[in-house]
Amino acid sequence: MEPRMKSQEEVKGAVKAKSNAAKGLRELFEVGLKDIYWAEKVLTKTLPKMVKNASSPELVNALKNHLSEAEEHVNRLEKVFETTGIKAEAKKCDAMEGLIRESDGIMEQTQMGNVRDAGIIASEQKVKHYEIATYGTLHAFAKTLGENKAAELLAMTLSEEKKTDAALTGIAVSAINSKAAAASIRH
Repeated sequence: MEPRMKSQEEVKGAVKAKSNAAKGLRELFEVGLKDIYWAEKVLTKTLPKMVKNASSPELVNALKNHLSEAEEHVNRLEKVFETTGIKAEAKKCDAMEGLIRESDGIMEQTQMGNVRDAGIIASEQKVKHYEIATYGTLHAFAKTLGENKAAELLAMTLSEEKKTDAALTGIAVSAINSKAAAASIRH
């Protein structure tokens, strides 16, 4: 006999679902799309601040590239909404809001130069990893739901996010991290 899933009432400490909670994968997919749509739109407004605070020309260029990618990701998400028949609506993403707040804090706690650049890269990679996790999940959901065009679009974005993450790692390990470390030895 196959074990049955416990109901919410049977699990001590279970979180009570809201009345409008997602009941199916499609609804969960929709929640995720609206969440990352908000996140990408906010990134298009916050990345210019990182660009102004970065000193390495290589990092400035990578951040500018991420900005143009984020703008493209917003457009691509709008196509995903269109192909799935889901209303294009941004819903506040608590995770991205926290990552941006943390990024602002790192910039406030560092002097302009290699140490701040290392902090910006660390912050940006946290953003990238969140985006990679989100786009990977949404891609899997779209495939499961038979939303093949949406899955294709989400796979493109996922690939770009992974490439940007790798580029940031390259910038960090090629020079910035060692220069930031040398700065701490001098003080």
